[in-house]
Amino acid sequence: MKQTIAIQGIKGSNHHKVAQAYFGNEVQLDECLSFDALVASLLQEKSAYAIMAIENTIAGSIIPNYALIDANNIHINGEYYLNIQHQLMALPNQTIHDITEVCSHPMALLQCKEFFKQYPHIKLVEDVDTAAVAQRIHEKQQKGIAAIATKMAAELFQLEILSGEIQTIKTNATRFVILQKQQPKNGIDQIDKASLRFELDHKRGSLATVLNIMSDCKLNLTKIQSLPIMETPWKYAFFVDVTFKAYDDYTKAISVLEIMTTNLKVLGTYKNQRNA
Repeated sequence: MKQTIAIQGIKGSNHHKVAQAYFGNEVQLDECLSFDALVASLLQEKSAYAIMAIENTIAGSIIPNYALIDANNIHINGEYYLNIQHQLMALPNQTIHDITEVCSHPMALLQCKEFFKQYPHIKLVEDVDTAAVAQRIHEKQQKGIAAIATKMAAELFQLEILSGEIQTIKTNATRFVILQKQQPKNGIDQIDKASLRFELDHKRGSLATVLNIMSDCKLNLTKIQSLPIMETPWKYAFFVDVTFKAYDDYTKAISVLEIMTTNLKVLGTYKNQRNA
């Protein structure tokens, strides 16, 4: 029996592409039009795994998604880096000069904003999902409206690509995390990366001390992100990703960090895919 994978968006979205790349082409999808719905799918066990975009090389960290992972105590089981190529598409037999409105996910619009400076007549409208816009244009046969989506979406919904790879930076990439409701049981030999969350007292040098501990334990810090703690003004939680060669170095660091930090939480341990 196929395991169901929750994705943000519908078939043809970048989340769908990641699902196929990570789990294989024949995946069963739970299509969610928001990240809140995606998390609910996981918590309600409608899906075994969920795929969530977490950061992009142009737009940066997707801060609300860090909060969703933390608040719902879900676990990171893996990651996937996808090169993002945005295509401008519409119904056939139109040119870009016929387009008056482009609808897409806010992140896609942000990653393509330089392109649209050439076309001030086009109105940019935020929508819930890239592929969902492409589907709507096809189903309603909407002329004068274009979507920013994947080549897969253009093929699925019989749209014509008006301009290809319109993202501002051509080496645009997004990191996705693979989520589970329960703590994954990865073997030690499969683990060389961890995502952690902790809080610190307001003391001079407290963060520097933690970073030194990681360095002394031979952990390589690949990401650090702060996030306000709800109902505690001006206090922050820190989210960090670390890589390591020896699992013993990681466990040694954790034992020290449990003493030096507050509310330390291991969000996930998994295989580093960036250098895979």
